[in-house]
Amino acid sequence: MLRIDKIKLPVPEKDRALNEAIERILQLDKISKGNESPDYSFRILRRSLDARKKPELFYVYSVVVTIDPVLEERILKHARASSVSKYEPKLYKIPDPTGDILLKGRPVIVGSGPAGLFCAYILCSKGYAPLILERGESVELRTETVRKFWNGETINVDSNVQFGEGGAGTFSDGKLNTGVNDKNGRNQFVLDTFVKMGADEETAYINKPHLGTDVLVRIVKELRCYITEHGGTFKFNTRMTGFETDGNEITAVIAEKLSNNGFGGSNNTSEQIRIETNCLVMAIGHSARDTFKMLYDKGVQMAQKNFAVGLRIQHPQDMIDDCQYGKDHDENLPVADYKLSHHTNNGRDVYSFCMCPGGFVVNASSEKGRVAVNGMSYSLRDSGTANSAIIVSVDKKDFGSYDPLAGMEFQRKLEERAYTLGRGRIPIQQYGDFKNGEMSGKPGDFVPRIKGSYTVTDLRKLLPEELNEAIIESIDKFGYTIDGFDRPDAVLAGVESRSSSPVRILRNEDFMSNITGMYPCGEGAGYAGGITSASMDGIKVAEKIMARYTPVKSFHMSMGR
Repeated sequence: MLRIDKIKLPVPEKDRALNEAIERILQLDKISKGNESPDYSFRILRRSLDARKKPELFYVYSVVVTIDPVLEERILKHARASSVSKYEPKLYKIPDPTGDILLKGRPVIVGSGPAGLFCAYILCSKGYAPLILERGESVELRTETVRKFWNGETINVDSNVQFGEGGAGTFSDGKLNTGVNDKNGRNQFVLDTFVKMGADEETAYINKPHLGTDVLVRIVKELRCYITEHGGTFKFNTRMTGFETDGNEITAVIAEKLSNNGFGGSNNTSEQIRIETNCLVMAIGHSARDTFKMLYDKGVQMAQKNFAVGLRIQHPQDMIDDCQYGKDHDENLPVADYKLSHHTNNGRDVYSFCMCPGGFVVNASSEKGRVAVNGMSYSLRDSGTANSAIIVSVDKKDFGSYDPLAGMEFQRKLEERAYTLGRGRIPIQQYGDFKNGEMSGKPGDFVPRIKGSYTVTDLRKLLPEELNEAIIESIDKFGYTIDGFDRPDAVLAGVESRSSSPVRILRNEDFMSNITGMYPCGEGAGYAGGITSASMDGIKVAEKIMARYTPVKSFHMSMGR
């Protein structure tokens, strides 16, 4: 197989343009001894959009070409293009189990976000039959609960935008890009699995894959079906509350089976259950604050982790499109995104985060008396507005303590302030008023797109003033990169406080915590930063489990079951 990089085709491209480019670069008309060009096939590895020379836009491809091996050698020998090379596929292969420690019961995975689902997916493929505990509802019921919360019903503290099957990423922009260096093919395996579960085929190769909440819901359900068909079991509305050890080794998980009194209601009764196991995966999300506290109180080693907080900003999507693509751009182009960063005069790092083209700002709260926001979009990205978090890095100097949970408490205080400012609703304000420290009440040129009730207030009272100053300086700076970014009627909303986990649950080279048999995993544990990286970490943890424990299936067979 041959790889060709940097194939540039103008936008819009013709149907046969990629074939013609491949044939031209490989000089197939010259190497063929017959009258016809040799047969070949190709698949796309990557596709990105080059908009550096607006209004001229280009798609840039990397492809793999399969052709007669004899011709392949001839092409490599005579190829003038440096973009042509021998292709060695980097395919991820699920390793075979090598562990010799018998499982006592089944592996228990706490959390069914991307990390927990992919950990279960890998374990099921090798006969480990994991048990997945999820405090929230199945993704179908959860979607309805979240919709009703956005429409004004009381928050369900166990099933919401943060908690439930699919994790917090389900109600986000569904981006699958990651900066993780993927030497073993796990990233591509994750993308290919999403395609296998129902994502569009281009998910496997475009530069910034995007699924959207509506598609993610279907994919999460398909993943669950695969896991259950291969021996896994889900227990929804089941919240882990503790664990037992013998010496320093996990022996059991303690959980509560929650009874819900209705959509959007609070869980008011519970039944305690005990599950024997010596293998526990903690794939909790970044908002599992009660679980962080329980683990810390029981001696699980953890540390503070720096993260970032700030506000969401909304603009008209066509303004972003015109800036990124140029005016009169091709209407078939995807809605444009951006990525911005700035180091401020007061020493703060500020950057855009979780940019959602054609999306919505959403109420992403998970606790009563507190408000947090996030960004979300559907697969079509057709809301007409663009939003992104503009967040400022924070650390122990801001938390005021070296306590491992101090960052978590810092988040809570900001969210309580947001709740008070908005009187229980999302607090918003136009950027011009925020910058000038006034409440003009003047209407803007566009209506914000927000899931959940909101109210105009003085957002300068939300964050510490040093962070406000950093955000204002950065938004004004970003206005030089994207014309209109600093427009007075851009709409801010707060508080964006859940950018990543405020703690890291420490683990060793075997991915275990200081409690033998406990595996911190994914974004909540501090080892990932998005859907793809969390999925990859779930795979890594599964690999460590298979290197230590004998599969459930093999164990049952040895016991004559």
